[in-house]
Amino acid sequence: MKKSYKLENLHCANCAAKMENNINKLEGVNATVNFMTQKLMIEAEDEHFEEAVSEAQKVISKIEKDCLIKR
Repeated sequence: MKKSYKLENLHCANCAAKMENNINKLEGVNATVNFMTQKLMIEAEDEHFEEAVSEAQKVISKIEKDCLIKR
């Protein structure tokens, strides 16, 4: 499954790059973070998709604590 989400409170292009790099380290997850459009594109297996989004949020919060994935 592949979905796009709006990111709220993403303030730094460097942070967006760090988020993308670290989310892609999660097993079975492929992601892109676009600072200009404030979007996260995430791809994972259907049965693990919600877990992948939750783990991505944890990664994002470690880098920029106020940044949220809008569902």
